[in-house]
Amino acid sequence: MNDTPKYSLVIPIYNEEENIAELYRRISAVMDRLDGPVELILINDGSRDRSLELLRELHEKDSRICYLSFARNFGHQIAVTAGLNFSTGQVVVIMDGDLQDPPELIIDMVEQWRQGYQVVYAQRTQRRQEGWFKRLPAYMYYRILRHLADVDIPIDTGDFCLMDRCVVDVLNAMPERNRYIRGTTRLDWF
Repeated sequence: MNDTPKYSLVIPIYNEEENIAELYRRISAVMDRLDGPVELILINDGSRDRSLELLRELHEKDSRICYLSFARNFGHQIAVTAGLNFSTGQVVVIMDGDLQDPPELIIDMVEQWRQGYQVVYAQRTQRRQEGWFKRLPAYMYYRILRHLADVDIPIDTGDFCLMDRCVVDVLNAMPERNRYIRGTTRLDWF
């Protein structure tokens, strides 16, 4: 990249070949709207489909894209941790590659950052597109987690968040190998 990125977008990918083209289309529209250079860090977490091949193709056509590739599946939190370690932006956004969270919200999250928030989580208000088989465990998980955790983790917040570089630097300095990133950050959300 020619310019040091102001924004780093970190997206773990696991068997997402069907979503990658649409993900790129929507993310690239968001990147074009941001007020500074952007790096898109895609982490192939040992996908068994054509995800890695598609990431390579995107990297060839768009210099803002870089990718990391694991030889096997290490899991979501490890993939996110690798992306955080690799990121260089002043602002780092983490989101999943399955498009359950709209990338267009990144613009609103950046506005919250400009107002002084160092951590901004997007909170789901609806889960209409998901069937009850997925909604019920998610509903139970967040409520049990909130009850058991010593930290206030808001209900229905996935990993879709924005963090200031100072927060990312603290996370990167932590020695934990098995992380739960939502549980290690002080939460401010919109």
